Amino acid sequence: MLRYPDIDPVAISLGPLQVHWYGLMYVIGFLAAWWLGRRRAPRIGLNGDDVGDLIFCAALGVVLGGRLGYALFYGLDQWLADPLWILRVWDGGMSFHGGLIGVLLASLYFARKKRLAFFTLTDFVAPLVPIGLGAGRIGNFINHELPGRVTDLPWGLVFPGQGPEPRHPSSLYEAVLEGAVLFAVLWWVSATPRRRGLVSGLFLTLYGVFRFGVEFVRRPDPQLGFIAFDWLTMGMLLSLPMIIAGAALMAWSRGRPVDARVDAGA
Repeated sequence: MLRYPDIDPVAISLGPLQVHWYGLMYVIGFLAAWWLGRRRAPRIGLNGDDVGDLIFCAALGVVLGGRLGYALFYGLDQWLADPLWILRVWDGGMSFHGGLIGVLLASLYFARKKRLAFFTLTDFVAPLVPIGLGAGRIGNFINHELPGRVTDLPWGLVFPGQGPEPRHPSSLYEAVLEGAVLFAVLWWVSATPRRRGLVSGLFLTLYGVFRFGVEFVRRPDPQLGFIAFDWLTMGMLLSLPMIIAGAALMAWSRGRPVDARVDAGA
């Protein structure tokens, strides 16, 4: 059993102004996406300013979609009881699946604006996302969030406020899988031109599989518990459509030409 690291969730405190590590992780994710995106932007006919605009649109999608998704999927009762709660983002509560929907809508808007094929743009965006996902999970770990289930493995941690039993550091598992591993695979696969939709489908499939697997060692959300069968969690339920959609998209891409460059209006 290891001791949970004592890290102050507040990274910087200047009088009444406090900057939390969790918020900084979002900044790191967006900056990484901006820097990586600028390196490959010319491949689909974009420039540095375009990438900045795209990241801004995606950031809005992440924040608005993530918060609304959390309210709908995990906190509907609380939202109905206190409608203003959804505005108090500092109270916590962001959903990856809601954020994904927000990013897809932002990508659809941007693709139409720039006359890009939608899946050409999502293939470009997909490898830029995992670093932010991994950073966000580290932010969860610093905040003592997303405790795992009880374990007797030697790397189990006693989570503050979760009793004396050691638990899986499930947020760190997700940081490695959804962050490092997913980025390495997608960046490598997308290094050369691929069939349109392949990279997007691979992102959906791998994230869904990783998230579904980690849910077996992550404690269910206390306000929901198990959705069914004494093992199915909301995270699993939301990941299943991703896996199915990702596999279908990769199958669809087999009939598409190699997408070396956008064909406007496609």
